[in-house]
Amino acid sequence: MLNVGTGDPNSGAFERAVTLADEHPAIYAAVGVHPHDAKLFNDLAEKLLLDLVKQSKRVVAWGEIGLDYHYDHSPRDVQREVFRQQLRLAREANLPVIVHSREADEDTIRIMSEELSGYDRAGVMHCFGGSLPMARAAIGLGFYISFAGNLTFKKAEELRDIARQLPLSRLLIETDCPYLTPVPYRGKRNEPARVIETARCLAELHGKELEEIGQITSDNFTRLFGDPPL
Repeated sequence: MLNVGTGDPNSGAFERAVTLADEHPAIYAAVGVHPHDAKLFNDLAEKLLLDLVKQSKRVVAWGEIGLDYHYDHSPRDVQREVFRQQLRLAREANLPVIVHSREADEDTIRIMSEELSGYDRAGVMHCFGGSLPMARAAIGLGFYISFAGNLTFKKAEELRDIARQLPLSRLLIETDCPYLTPVPYRGKRNEPARVIETARCLAELHGKELEEIGQITSDNFTRLFGDPPL
């Protein structure tokens, strides 16, 4: 399990994610400033992130980072600059990135193309909800596409159609906990155990057994993040 510590760098979320990973052998951590909080990114936040990455081998990714043009909690120019800065830091640390992109397909792909060209660790398009061209462009850059509980929603046929067309070798599953609780648990708080419903949906889309999808996505996880020490 990869637990993502993200958001306000002053909230303690980064440290809690790393502590949880340090205490539980089956959990790994990611740290990064979310685009909502890009306006809070500064030298102190950068130092905190770098220190956590150096201090714990359980930190296996940088994120989630990216662009969110739906809520615009941080100015778009600030989001873009902080996204670039964190992509560079992740590359220097040799970590894959976990990317959040909402209503920002073109800028997200452009910035990733400019900053990660030739980088063989790339990362994950988290909780994917973009277009098929975006998914294919991301895969072309070496990214994996991760689907959450919204894949199971009644009105998500377009998203399911995209998932059908992507190679299994590039797919991952997630909860986006506590949000996007999958069918049949909609209306309740999401939790990691419910990722099985997303896996079940993905298996049906690709004509596979649930156990096969479990193994495929687990293998993809290890291929991207490595096999970190327990």
